[in-house]
Amino acid sequence: MTACDPSFRDRRDAGRQLAAALRHLGGREALVLALPRGGVPVAFEAARALDAELDVLLVRKIGAPGQPELALGAIVGGAEPVLVLNDDLVRAIAPPPGYIAAAEARALAEIERRRTRYGGWPGTQVRGRTVIVIDDGIATGATVRAALQAICRGGPARLVLAVPVAPADALPDLAPLCDELVCLATLDPFRAVGLAYEDFSQTSDEEVVALLEQARGTGDRGDSLER
Repeated sequence: MTACDPSFRDRRDAGRQLAAALRHLGGREALVLALPRGGVPVAFEAARALDAELDVLLVRKIGAPGQPELALGAIVGGAEPVLVLNDDLVRAIAPPPGYIAAAEARALAEIERRRTRYGGWPGTQVRGRTVIVIDDGIATGATVRAALQAICRGGPARLVLAVPVAPADALPDLAPLCDELVCLATLDPFRAVGLAYEDFSQTSDEEVVALLEQARGTGDRGDSLER
């Protein structure tokens, strides 16, 4: 892992670079779970190169009052949603009574909207499989922490976290939650994931749906979305 300036043209390029570091995990027994929306273009390219199944893991950050990018925790949707909080940060911020419950309800509503639009895990079987969790980068680590803890409950044979970029100080806390952690580059000092990309424009719902349809064999399997 190295400091980068920037390392990736866009998310699709990051996915192709990430796939090269994941070659030892390829095959249809492997399952790539993307964190939407930005993680989907990265994961699409990685899954295609690895000949692995692609699905989405619906997780939402719980932001701090007045600081939505500061993650107090995150929640993973499903029949039994998994809420993971950063207890130290919650104590330090001391959100008002009822704040986290209200934020959780809003997050679950957005997760349900995305589930209706995208489909996705937990309908996909993870037990006994190699599961590779992919996002376009890590900032605080709250969302991927929640994702890893939720997937562990499903009994995968091997759990891998793979991201193009992260702050170096986030990785030691995440490594014990998975069997393997792959990170191509670290930013030091870390200011934003987008600094590792030339093009970090927002991923739309339409792009997510189109990529998932291609991966699932229900849409155009050409390269119409290639950049």
